[in-house]
Amino acid sequence: MTTSQTILRVTHETTYDYSTAVENAQHLAITRPLDCPWQRVMSCIEKIDPEPLHIAKRLDSFGNHVLYFSLELPHNQLTMRTETYVALSPRWTSLLPSVTPAWETVADAMRFRVGARYHPETEFCYASPNIGLGSGFRDYALKSFTPDRPLAEGAIDLMHRVHADFKYQPTVTAFNTPALRAFEMRRGVCQDFAQVMIACLRAVGLPARYVSGYLRNDPPEGQEKRIGADASHAWLSVFCPGHGWIDLDPTNDMLADLEHVTLATGRDYSDVSLLRGTILGGGAHQVKVAVTVQAV
Repeated sequence: MTTSQTILRVTHETTYDYSTAVENAQHLAITRPLDCPWQRVMSCIEKIDPEPLHIAKRLDSFGNHVLYFSLELPHNQLTMRTETYVALSPRWTSLLPSVTPAWETVADAMRFRVGARYHPETEFCYASPNIGLGSGFRDYALKSFTPDRPLAEGAIDLMHRVHADFKYQPTVTAFNTPALRAFEMRRGVCQDFAQVMIACLRAVGLPARYVSGYLRNDPPEGQEKRIGADASHAWLSVFCPGHGWIDLDPTNDMLADLEHVTLATGRDYSDVSLLRGTILGGGAHQVKVAVTVQAV
């Protein structure tokens, strides 16, 4: 282990309180962070109460860890708790945004042509359930992607602009708010900031994907707590040949690095929601979420 690594402890507890008993439930959950070249999962303990009758794990098409479980006895409350230790290594020590490829070159290479080489990253160039592509996104993006501008330089400039032009305001959007709606309102939460910026990048032909995860909420001495640090967080990646996926956090106007824990990636939020499934009964419900991410 190198001294430049940062070790973070992540605890995430989600509780659903139901107004009437749930008779039967089938759930899919994403709770275990990814193992990446810059992120090593040292341990991950997952607890579910009540204890599931059946439980299974698999990787989805994006490589995320998906937990399937079923509850077949009546219950008025469901609690999921995860405690994870991850080791993070610096990611951007060799990144020089001004010497990355021109954005038009990358966009042209990603364009589909019969018989041409297939780039798997092109999957993230198209519209997805929460992210449509329109001329408004393209016009907004092109103010950052001027002719022949290096891709990373343009993407970072776009991040600065989204951060400056949009207001972080909880409660004005929901989990399924389309990127276009958040773009029109110029406000939302981290999910909206990420999906708006993804829409802008895709609108000019660049591959961009959604990233869910966590943000350290015990900042180093002298630094303020980041926006969105007390709950699940979201940012995005843009693909840059020669550098891979570059992670950008427009909510906090920074590259995602030693304060960000990567949980899952997908086309947009709909691919990486923490918990989804089908329940029988339950009536109305309330959700309580507690997240802590601290250095150890």
